[in-house]
Amino acid sequence: MQIDDEALELAHRMFDLARGGETGRLAGYLDAGVPVEITDPKGDTLLILAAYHGHPDTVAALLARDADPNRVNDRGQTALAAATFAQSEASVTALLDAGGDPSAGSPSALGAAEHFDLPRMRELLREHRAAGS
Repeated sequence: MQIDDEALELAHRMFDLARGGETGRLAGYLDAGVPVEITDPKGDTLLILAAYHGHPDTVAALLARDADPNRVNDRGQTALAAATFAQSEASVTALLDAGGDPSAGSPSALGAAEHFDLPRMRELLREHRAAGS
């Protein structure tokens, strides 16, 4: 399938807005019909990019528009693992509350917390898991 230059430019703009945490502008495009699950060439969703770059307001806006918290990119990473790596408590909490699985992906959010020795993130993920059982 051939993608025209205009559509490609729009997609790049969406990824930049997610990376930059430009919640209002991104939400406007999504509300106008841009798919919330659009992915870049590495399989990163808008949610993964916003989580990785530490933008909890953007994460919340994407989740409110039904972004999948457990979708993995081409490397097997989830938005929850990205938010854990970024040490964004607000994003981690929002993703967990939306059904994000701390064990999903490779590395999982729990695996990332262990590997990068992030005690507060490990505690947050375990607290949520314990509360859910």
